[in-house]
Amino acid sequence: MRTANLDDRLVLVRDDGTAVDVEKASGRLFSSDPQAVFERWDAFTDWASTAAARSEDGVPFDERKLRAPVPRPRQIFAVALNYADHIGESGFEIPEHLSVFTKFPASVTGPYDTVELPSRLVDWEVELVAVIGRRAHRVAVRDAWSHIAGLTVGQDLSERRLQLRGHAPQFSLGKSFPGFSPTGPFLVTPDEVEDPDDLAIGCAVSGETMQESRTGRMIFSVPDQISRISAVCPLLPGDLVFTGTPAGVGGAREPRRFLAPGEVLHSWIEGIGTLDTALTAGITHPHGPDA
Repeated sequence: MRTANLDDRLVLVRDDGTAVDVEKASGRLFSSDPQAVFERWDAFTDWASTAAARSEDGVPFDERKLRAPVPRPRQIFAVALNYADHIGESGFEIPEHLSVFTKFPASVTGPYDTVELPSRLVDWEVELVAVIGRRAHRVAVRDAWSHIAGLTVGQDLSERRLQLRGHAPQFSLGKSFPGFSPTGPFLVTPDEVEDPDDLAIGCAVSGETMQESRTGRMIFSVPDQISRISAVCPLLPGDLVFTGTPAGVGGAREPRRFLAPGEVLHSWIEGIGTLDTALTAGITHPHGPDA
C-alpha cells in the first residue's frame, strides 16, 4: 500500500498512479488529515485491504502537489554514523552503540518544496525514513517491523558550522532550519517493496551523483534502531526515524562541496520514490537578499 499527502488530504495511491481520497472513499470513517491516520493505523490498513476500498476508482493527480506524507510528527529521531563508508570519510571508528540525535518537527517539508539556505555550508544526507504506525516501547528487534507503518525518502539537510560549533556540537539545531527535513513523495508499507532491509539509495546535486549505496549496508538495521531507541523513548504513531546516510556528503569531499542557491537536490530510494528539492538563498546567506 502507498499513501500520500495530496494538498493536505490523505490519499491512497494506486498502481496506475491515480489517487483515492480516503475520507470520501471510506464514507468519513477516516479523516482527510494525513497525520491523524497513524493513531488508527491498524484499522486503516484493515479498511484499505477490503474489496470496497480496492475497487474505488482513482483520479489522476499532479505529483508536484504532494506534501510531506507525515506533516506533523511529534518526534523525529535521527541516527548518525550508520554506514561504514560514511564513518570512514568522517574520520571516526565503527561505533559500538547507536548514535542518536533529534530533528525538530518545524523542519519537515514536502518532496518538491523549495528550501532556503541559511549559509554556504549546507550539506546533503539522503536517508531512508521509517514512520511509526504503532506505539513502540521496549520493542524486541524481531518485532520492530510490526510497529512501522511505512517507509519514505528523506534528506537530513545539515548546516555544518552550527552543527559542529563549540565543545558540545549542536546537531539538533544545525539540522532543523525550516525545510531541513524534506520527506516523501509517498509512504510505502514494508510489504510493498521486495526487501525493506536492502534498498538502493542515492542523491544528486544538479545532475551530479553524490551518494549511491544500499540500505543493507547499515551497521544498525532499521529493526535494531527501533529496538534501541524504544528501549529509552516510547515511539509514538506518526513519529519519524531518519536511519542514517551513506558516504558522499559534501563536507567530507576534497575540496569540500556544499549546496548553493539555484541548485536542485534529487534524492531517491528504490521502490519508494524521489524528492526534488530546489535551493534558494535565505536572508542570512552571503548571497541572499541582505547581502
